[in-house]
Amino acid sequence: MKTTKIIYWTTTSIICLFSLGAIQMNSQMAIDGANHLHIPRYLGLEVSIGQLIGLVLLIVPAVPARFKEWAYVGYGIMYLTALNAHMAVADAFIPFGMMAIIFFAILLSSYLSFHQLQAAKKS
Repeated sequence: MKTTKIIYWTTTSIICLFSLGAIQMNSQMAIDGANHLHIPRYLGLEVSIGQLIGLVLLIVPAVPARFKEWAYVGYGIMYLTALNAHMAVADAFIPFGMMAIIFFAILLSSYLSFHQLQAAKKS
């Protein structure tokens, strides 16, 4: 149980720390990145706001499990879409595609450990 908690909080913290970069959604670097991927500006803003909402949902323990589930879904879709977007504009797989896969794996580890903790609470 203790190991599961450590895995959960470590992986969730990594995801949330990475999501803090969404604060810079109006920076020139974010605008240039969205233009490079041929993503409309409004979609880049929506993804950034979604990341900040997901950050709060995942990190606050008092949030109901159903909301956390949807945050995991949103993050999963975001990472897989990022992989697809980088491949569509022919970016190098390393580091761009690999980074999306690594963060998806970290997210999956957080999700699985979250469910192990939920199952332990019920029993």
